[in-house]
Amino acid sequence: MSAASCRLTEDQFLCSICLDVFTDPVSTPCGHNFCKTCITQHWDVKVPYKCPNCNDVFNTRPELRVNTFISEVAAQFRQSAQQKASSSSSEQQVSKPGEVPCDVCTGTKLKALKSCLVCLVSYCETHLEPHLTMSGLKRHQLIDPVENLEGRMCEKHDKLLELFCKTDQMCICVLCTYSDNKTHDVVPLKEYKGKKAELGKTEAETQEMIQKRRLKIQEIKRSVELSNQNADREIAEGVQVFTALMESVERSQAELVHTIKEKLRKTEKQAEGFIKELEQEISELEKRSSEVEQLSRSEDSLHLLQSFTSLNAAPPTKDWTEVSVCPPSYEGTVVRAVNQLEETLRKQMKKLLAEVELKRVQQHEVDVTLDPDTAHPELLLSDDGKQVYDGDVKKNLPDTPERFDSCPCVLAKQSFSSGRFYYEVQVKGKTEWDLGVARESINRKGKIKASPRNGYWTICLRNEKEYRAFAHPSVCLSLKSQPEKVGVFVDYEEGLVSFYDVDAAALIYSFTGCSFTERLHPYFSPSLNYGGKNSAPLIISPVNHTE
Repeated sequence: MSAASCRLTEDQFLCSICLDVFTDPVSTPCGHNFCKTCITQHWDVKVPYKCPNCNDVFNTRPELRVNTFISEVAAQFRQSAQQKASSSSSEQQVSKPGEVPCDVCTGTKLKALKSCLVCLVSYCETHLEPHLTMSGLKRHQLIDPVENLEGRMCEKHDKLLELFCKTDQMCICVLCTYSDNKTHDVVPLKEYKGKKAELGKTEAETQEMIQKRRLKIQEIKRSVELSNQNADREIAEGVQVFTALMESVERSQAELVHTIKEKLRKTEKQAEGFIKELEQEISELEKRSSEVEQLSRSEDSLHLLQSFTSLNAAPPTKDWTEVSVCPPSYEGTVVRAVNQLEETLRKQMKKLLAEVELKRVQQHEVDVTLDPDTAHPELLLSDDGKQVYDGDVKKNLPDTPERFDSCPCVLAKQSFSSGRFYYEVQVKGKTEWDLGVARESINRKGKIKASPRNGYWTICLRNEKEYRAFAHPSVCLSLKSQPEKVGVFVDYEEGLVSFYDVDAAALIYSFTGCSFTERLHPYFSPSLNYGGKNSAPLIISPVNHTE
């Protein structure tokens, strides 16, 4: 035999359990060698006692003794392997968090390149080499490194889970097909691609659910944000209203106190006048009394007669019997003050609530422009579509179904079929006008009778001072002042159309209980020019959101 063929290799001194160079090598009765710790731990778990290499079974646990020759040679190879591993470990990657570490490495764990489904161990590049070179280990099944290799073994038969039972929807081993899953529909794991497609579908559905929930979170957060804004606005408006009311109460209280004190002051002043006058009379009488007393003591008859004449002058003769100071009457003062306060508060509350209501509807402002395709031929529209007036001259325009041909009216380009909207129109300087909203399907030809029945919800001004709501029947409106700017608010779902005097922050009129089934257009009629008397335009104005 040649020297080359007799040369010992490291592969001959590797334990088939730990795949490392022998540590305290021992031999089994069947002649195979293992690390003493490896075979001992293997037999502590596996019963009966069986050789891992040839599967020979021993009735009793063999007595194991360390083979000193193999131990010495293995020590040399181990030292060489450690030096080799030390030099190569610097080139290999150290296992990072989330990566599968090598199960064989001691100390610093290197990154595993493969996992063995037979050995249930993961190996780095160095410790994987026996599986790539040794004929017995080449038959082992290697896969990309994974954790929890024990979970890939059948708990009942200690065999690799390499089949999928469609009936029970679970992974099984080969031996399971001969027992519990004998009649079931079973396929190899690598051939069962249906689950992958199903996982892809599940992943897509999951991502869609995640996206929907993220959108729902944004929606909820937006709702909370809007709720906070609404709450802040309501609090500010409430504080404004109650502050104004408290100021009115404080003013009324101050006026009541002032009235009572003024009555008291007048009574005190009268009493002071009486007292001063009485004190003056007392002073004069005391002086007279003193003179009389001195004269009565005199023995000189001449002096007595001469002085008596001067004393005979009339003393104060005012009769104080009927003079008195009556306490002022406060009866009814508080009641009158409270009644007056109540009336003041009622008016002020009405005004303040109207202001709050106007501010609230102004939040629903929309941009409205006039539609020239609907305008009567006599109407003149500004280039920006915000102003309209009657020009007294009928233009030659196509008589389309959309155009008003008899009444001087025009609709807005915008229309609404839900929600709330609000816009303002300046009517200053006009003697006649019509404003409101109209159904999209209204009749635009010939004479028009505006009413909710015909699809119009409008108010108007006639003869400079006569205001009317075109309800059924029409309603005369009594306004305290002539509006210069009118606000129009619509709540489609609520069936509400309201008109406001913007400057006075007062409600002019409301159509309630309306049933809207079509799109609604803002409606405008500047009315006829009347030789220049009504030449001022209707102007769609931007909303001034006062704080």
